[in-house]
Amino acid sequence: MLGSRTSDYDFHLPPELIAQTPLARRDASRLMVVHRHTGAIEHRVFSDLVELVAPSDLLVVNATRVLRARLLGTRDSGAPGEVFLLKPLGDDRWEALVSPGGKLRPGRRLHVAPGFDVAILEITDRRTRIVQLELEAMSASDAIERYGHVPLPPYIQRADAASDAERYQTVYARERGSVAAPTAGLHFTPELLAALEQRGVQRAEVVLHVGAGTFKPVDVEDPASHVMHEEWFTVSAATAEAVNATRRAGQRVWAVGTTSVRALESAAALCPAGDAETITPCEGETRAFIRPPYAFRAVDAIVTNFHLPRSTLIMLVAARAGYELTMRAYREAVAQGYRFYSYGDAMAVV
Repeated sequence: MLGSRTSDYDFHLPPELIAQTPLARRDASRLMVVHRHTGAIEHRVFSDLVELVAPSDLLVVNATRVLRARLLGTRDSGAPGEVFLLKPLGDDRWEALVSPGGKLRPGRRLHVAPGFDVAILEITDRRTRIVQLELEAMSASDAIERYGHVPLPPYIQRADAASDAERYQTVYARERGSVAAPTAGLHFTPELLAALEQRGVQRAEVVLHVGAGTFKPVDVEDPASHVMHEEWFTVSAATAEAVNATRRAGQRVWAVGTTSVRALESAAALCPAGDAETITPCEGETRAFIRPPYAFRAVDAIVTNFHLPRSTLIMLVAARAGYELTMRAYREAVAQGYRFYSYGDAMAVV
C-alpha cells in the first residue's frame, strides 16, 4: 500500500530550494493551502492565514525557546572542538554530541571561554556524551546564552549570524529547552497574531522541546521498525480545556507545527480521558510517531513547513492530508519554487 514504506516518502529536491536565510519579513513567506477533503491546492502568502482560520477556531502554538546549544572552543591541544548540548540532566550535567568524537573522550575538556570549560564524563550507549559544565563566575544558563551559538540545522550551510538569534526563534518563545526551532511558528509576527485575535481566533500554548532527532531520516524501509527519538512536552489544563471546548463547539483546532501536533496527540494517548473526544492535562516524554493510518483525536488543521524526504515529519503530514495528496503537494511545491525547510515557506493542511 502506498505510504506504508519509507521509500514512498522520497522526492527530488533541488539544493537551491533549501532556504539558507529568512525572508526580510516573517509573514511574507508563501503559504500552500492543501484542502484534504477536495484535494485542491491553493498558493497564497502566509499573512492570508487570517482569512483561513475562522472566528472561534483555536490556534495552538509551541512556546518552547531555542537554546544556544552549540558550544565552540579549543581542546587541550589547542585544536578546535564542539559540544552540542542536547538534554539537561541536573547539576550542570548534560547529554551532548561532540566533535571530533575521537578526541573528546572521557577525561578531556573543551575550553569555551575564560572560566567556562566543558568536561567530558562518559560515553552513553547512544554514543552521545555526558558532560559537565564547569563555571567560575556565572550560572550555566547565563554562560550558554552568552557563549553558545544558535544551533542552525545541518542543511543550512553557513555559520550562525547575529540576526539568527532573533529570527531562529518564534515571537512567542518563552521556555528554553529546544535545540531546533518549531519552524512553522517562525512565520508569525505580533501584527499577524493581533489580527487573528481581533478576528476572534483563540490561542493556546503547549511546550515541546525539540530534539536533534527531529532531523534524523528514517533509515529502515518499514517505518514501524524506526526507533523514535524522545522529546519532553507539556499540555496545561487551560490548553486541554480550550481544545475540548473548541471541538465541542464544532470549531477547528489548528496546530502550528508538527511539534504542537505531537504534544496534543501525545496528551490524548498518554493521559487518556474518559472518552475519545477529549484530552486531559499531560506532561512527560513522548516518542509519538504519527504516520498513516492515524486517527487524530485533538487536531483538525495543521500549519507546517516543508520537510525532509523520508522523515517522520513528512509522514505526519501525510497522516492528516493523506499520502497521495501530500506527495502531490510536495511535487507542486518543487515545481513552483517554494523554499524548503526551517527558513522556508509554509503549508496549511485544512
